[in-house]
Amino acid sequence: MIGGVRAAPRASAFRVVATDPGSAARRGVLRTAHGDIDTPVFMPVATLGTVKGIMPSQVRAAGARILLANAYHLILRPGIDTIEALGGLHRFMGWDGAILTDSGGFQVMSLSELRVVSEEGVEFRSHLDGSKIFLRPEDVVSAECRLGVDILMPLDVCVAATDGRRAVEEGMERTTRWAERQAALEIAADRHLFGIVQGGLESDLRRRHAGQLAALGFPGYAVGGLSVGEDRRMTRDIAAETAAALPADRSRYLMGVGLPQDLLHFVGMGYDQFDCVLPTRNGRNGMCFTWGGRVNLRLARHARRDEPLDESCGCYTCTGFSLGYLRHLTVAGEMLGAQLATLHNLHFYLDLMAQCRDRVEAGTFAGWARASIERIEEGERR
Repeated sequence: MIGGVRAAPRASAFRVVATDPGSAARRGVLRTAHGDIDTPVFMPVATLGTVKGIMPSQVRAAGARILLANAYHLILRPGIDTIEALGGLHRFMGWDGAILTDSGGFQVMSLSELRVVSEEGVEFRSHLDGSKIFLRPEDVVSAECRLGVDILMPLDVCVAATDGRRAVEEGMERTTRWAERQAALEIAADRHLFGIVQGGLESDLRRRHAGQLAALGFPGYAVGGLSVGEDRRMTRDIAAETAAALPADRSRYLMGVGLPQDLLHFVGMGYDQFDCVLPTRNGRNGMCFTWGGRVNLRLARHARRDEPLDESCGCYTCTGFSLGYLRHLTVAGEMLGAQLATLHNLHFYLDLMAQCRDRVEAGTFAGWARASIERIEEGERR
């Protein structure tokens, strides 16, 4: 139920169970209404209530326990009333694990020609039919609660990497004011509203914003506005500084990143949650991630290769089909090719996180991560 004022900061939904002596990496557990989530964790993207190309049972079999959907897109289609009438988002999409919803803050940036931002909220012109919709921060949280999701992202102002410091600071301060309004809402104890740290590529603004949001006592914190066009090295530098400024007893979620080798860097900084469209989008386009770097299935040199895509992978794709067959499906435009590549990529990302968890528990993450990054990047250079 939405309404009322939160009397005190929410308790953390997260606990650290192991740390790595050679880095800031940690192994944790994130409590949700649909089960505990072991972290570090990768959350497959299900923007419209589906992970593109594969069935929910396959997503679960690959190791996923939490998915990411997008409240903004679901508000537009099919609409919150429809999803609520059909039993909430979990039942609607046939998923019994946890769900996190992004709020639409990224669309504030990416759909800049279709929206007007004011202190009260954001007026969008639908990219589907041109109709106007006005969303206050409170409206977004209300919609997420009605969807019945486990982790809610607040409406924030995300700016482009090319925006100047003044625009970054203004967006950051408005995000804080909106966060105060959303933090005051009454939300069920087993649902978790995270704060989102903005600040662009300005280190001092990132630290300031992390402190402002930490004072509001959110049960977890996301870091947004990175990997939006800036240099990857800059992404890492800002991500590291921001992670260090966030409370150690709360989950840290780095939004919208990234390549496997980058995820290993970010885990080493102390981040716990990740999402990215790369494994599914690239899979649909014939690009696969492996421990030896990326493999382009369209290349002619793979036509007669009888070995699996990744000999060290135990997924359905790698244990059942040759690289040559995957190449055939891809160049022929067969749907099965996109499905098998997507399934492998998700399995790879989820297995990467499982191995991170194991290495942190063993106290060997730092050395293993360095060797894994070098192995992947060496393969990229071939």
